[in-house]
Amino acid sequence: MEAGKSGKILEVKDGIAVASGLEEVGANELVEIYTKNFETVKGIALNLDQEFVSIIIIGDYLKVNQGDSVSATGQLPEITVNKNYLGRIVDPLGKPLDGKGPIADEDSKTMLLDRVAPGVIDRKDVDRPLQTGIMAIDAMIPIGRGQRELIIGDRLTGKTAIAIDTMINQRDKNCVSIYVSIGQKVSKVAQISKKLEEYDALKNTVIVMAPVSTSAAMQYLAAYAGTAIGEYFAEKGEDALVVYDDLTKHAQAYREVSLLLRRPSGREAYPGDIFYLHSKILERSIQYSDANGGGSLTALPIIETQAGDISAYIPTNVISITDGQIFLETSLFSSGQKPAISVGLSVSRVGGNAQTKGMKQVAGQMKLDLAQYRELAAFAQFGSDLDKETKRRLDKGARMMETLKQNQYKPKTVAQMISVIFAANDNKLEQMPLNKIELWVTQFEKKLNASDLVKQLDGSQKLEDKLRTKLAEFIEAFNKQFTEDFLN
Repeated sequence: MEAGKSGKILEVKDGIAVASGLEEVGANELVEIYTKNFETVKGIALNLDQEFVSIIIIGDYLKVNQGDSVSATGQLPEITVNKNYLGRIVDPLGKPLDGKGPIADEDSKTMLLDRVAPGVIDRKDVDRPLQTGIMAIDAMIPIGRGQRELIIGDRLTGKTAIAIDTMINQRDKNCVSIYVSIGQKVSKVAQISKKLEEYDALKNTVIVMAPVSTSAAMQYLAAYAGTAIGEYFAEKGEDALVVYDDLTKHAQAYREVSLLLRRPSGREAYPGDIFYLHSKILERSIQYSDANGGGSLTALPIIETQAGDISAYIPTNVISITDGQIFLETSLFSSGQKPAISVGLSVSRVGGNAQTKGMKQVAGQMKLDLAQYRELAAFAQFGSDLDKETKRRLDKGARMMETLKQNQYKPKTVAQMISVIFAANDNKLEQMPLNKIELWVTQFEKKLNASDLVKQLDGSQKLEDKLRTKLAEFIEAFNKQFTEDFLN
């Protein structure tokens, strides 16, 4: 072995190895450890001290012992990606975990796990919608291809459900999905994989898994691996969506690694570079310019809060990095409003730029009506003597909230969303009992799907007067039928 590029392991504990020698190794360089059983285990040199080098082991650290030799490779950590990753579950190093055999390697490309995000010249404005199929999001918190939209909320409020529904909705939208599971149970990932397969979306999805049973180093690398796989598709001119579930556990894994490396800790015991770490990953989301193929990588990071505290360290970090957030409220979830999206605390900083013309037209009125509803509802609880106009606005707002309820694994089409919002905006639901609104929406969407209006309501064109009249007549005719079938 070449002097300066080799050394000996002095100490191994909790996935961290301390080595002497390696004077010429670089920061984040890949190293190889040769065990006494003639096996090779990989690691990454993170701490470069004057006399020692601290290495995080990314293989099975139990195989590494004191006295093993180690050498620098001159390479940075990387993953080999190709289209055959679709439909597979892999670890952060690209090794298959689903028992379906090895991944064929034709037309493969080697992608660096960590690299500098493309500059402004390589990008263009985010102006194409990424349809989630969730009406509350596509209407009021629209996501564009190339955007970074945070999903944030307490445990068990439906954060992963929103991400999974969005992935299911991409099955026929020419958008590849990458689901990065960090620190989750293996059973949960298996359940998600089964659901994606059931709804014909797994063939369009790559799952990167670093479960809670793996080392903190593997959980730390998972987010980088998912981003690198997404970049592979984006660089080919395709659209990709990456879901990080979740960056809270990713931060905890990095905190564990940093404390084992004896790096000084800061707020909430996190290392000082945790903000840089997350921003470096999320900055790689991009809408490439036409000259660079026009592909995109959209990010949906997930953050778990404690008791709705969005002012904690990691939540505020990621909120400031992303282009908006979808905030899920426990109280809304408990009251049966699912998805439990807080319209007041949620925002998209790309907004209407990433909406279709038809959706933008109807959603503007809905946002205004719901804002007035929230304000009036706060005052209405203090007194019962309300004038007619206030009651009318409260009734309309309550019906709009009912239309936003949506079952999981049931993404809606643009035509369905535009039609339902149009009906709510145009007071077509005011005669419907509040407890029948959900049933009305279900039956109405079935009727709409069988009509010739669907093609005209794809959202690409504005709702002209002629189409508005036609839609209004269709809704009125349906209301008569619905009243006969379900209300009499």
